Amino acid sequence: MGTVMTEAVAHPQPSGEEQVFLPLFAWMSPSYPVGCYAYSHTLEWAVESGDVTNEATLVAWLTDLMTLGLGRNDAILLSHAYRAVQAGDATALDEVNELALALSPSAELHLETSQQGRSFLDATVAAWPSPLLPVMDGEVAYPVAVGMAAAAHGIPLPVTAGAYLFGLVQTLVSAAIRLAPIGQTGGIRVSAALAATVQEIARQSASLSLDDIGGATFRADLGSFHHENQYTRLFRS
Repeated sequence: MGTVMTEAVAHPQPSGEEQVFLPLFAWMSPSYPVGCYAYSHTLEWAVESGDVTNEATLVAWLTDLMTLGLGRNDAILLSHAYRAVQAGDATALDEVNELALALSPSAELHLETSQQGRSFLDATVAAWPSPLLPVMDGEVAYPVAVGMAAAAHGIPLPVTAGAYLFGLVQTLVSAAIRLAPIGQTGGIRVSAALAATVQEIARQSASLSLDDIGGATFRADLGSFHHENQYTRLFRS
């Protein structure tokens, strides 16, 4: 048998524009050490109370969270943290972070955002350092930490906001799968169903002010108080 010789194929190297997105893929990965698997943002209570029982009710619950509360607010906070780092405005950054932490309606949700934010920032400083990334001690809200890192690494704001929100959706879908009202294939369908909503929120949030922050997810907020008294719990919120 003869030897078949093949020509070497030259694979194009990623451009600078393509490489700038690579950190974002790592940051939003479930393997990034922020502890997102430990939180359900009141979804555990919603399942126990019967508000979320299948794909349709999960889509409805997550859509409300994204458009009327957590998602929209986090996107606005992320955007303002991003711009504060771009402008080198430490005072504005501190104000955004203080507001983000104060918006948590319960101790559990405060822990959720502050623990993930602190862990995210510490991991990013260790693995993806940048001289443009401000030093922030103490508690850091999760969306603020992501906005800071993205600005320091020059990752475009719209892409960052969309990735952050979709990562949040996937975290909650993962929690729903573990809580058992849906299976893995159903979880994929739910994530896909939320994709357009996430993109629209990311687009809108770029032009909104901090005065535009607000929420109308009262049942979820109250659920965060009930969660700590559940008989059994898988999650910390």
